[in-house]
Amino acid sequence: MSEELYDLETSLPVNPVERFLRMDRLPHIWCPGCGIGTTVNCFAQALESSGLDLRTTAIVSGIGCTGRVAGYMNLDSFHTTHGRAIPFATGLKLANPGLKVVVYSGDGDLSAIGGNHFIHAARRNVDMTVVLINNATYGMTGGQVAPTTPMSAVASTTPYGNFESAFNLPALADSCGAVYVARWTAFHVRHTTKAIKEALLKKGFSFVEILAPCPTLYSRRNKLGDGLAQMLYYQENSEVRHGAETKDVALGFQGKIIVGKFVDRERPTYHEAMDEYYTRKLGEQYVHAVVGGA
Repeated sequence: MSEELYDLETSLPVNPVERFLRMDRLPHIWCPGCGIGTTVNCFAQALESSGLDLRTTAIVSGIGCTGRVAGYMNLDSFHTTHGRAIPFATGLKLANPGLKVVVYSGDGDLSAIGGNHFIHAARRNVDMTVVLINNATYGMTGGQVAPTTPMSAVASTTPYGNFESAFNLPALADSCGAVYVARWTAFHVRHTTKAIKEALLKKGFSFVEILAPCPTLYSRRNKLGDGLAQMLYYQENSEVRHGAETKDVALGFQGKIIVGKFVDRERPTYHEAMDEYYTRKLGEQYVHAVVGGA
């Protein structure tokens, strides 16, 4: 961590995360009690401790409440179309493999309209870090049911309760080949910071799911109280289980939350697999040409 800095005019300490933020764009648009701002603080702390060169770090977001994160970060940033954050990020990585590319978006953006891109980027093991904020609803557009809304939870489009099974996102990422998979909540700020840092430094498709409250729509509609009440729920109902089988960490409505680092493995990235394949292929063609010519 860097030494404490002071403002030359006021002699007051400067918040260490300020240099990671576009301060001219604050205050932000998130509601009181929303957990997204807390996750951004964790992200900034992770960036600081990671030692990454911010000049070669890019952040990509889609549409939604979490999609606004890219605009607040003092990094090269891309606020893309709905569900298309991962293909934009893939293009960045392919065009400039030296970049550290981070996708930071919400559950509706990345697992609904963007779900197909999510599974294929994990399958290919594209070298990027995906931070998904899961508030179990479409927060920006009215609180509609999402692929992560627990069964029986009320949403604007399921006023009598959701009857669809929700995605188990760690299991989805794991089954598709992600090399790093973790889940924490907005209450677990130190664990979240550490997980994001590990994901940033991991080579390959790394995935961190962070559960965050949406008091304005999800919590109010389901009579769960304010943001503090949801934080207390995270505190009282979370169970740390590192290395848990991802098939066993599905979420229910206000049930137990299994958190931890579930997957940490190695396999060739998309670039490495491509280089290895074509190097071998060209070598075989060269040998064939030489032997055939002889």
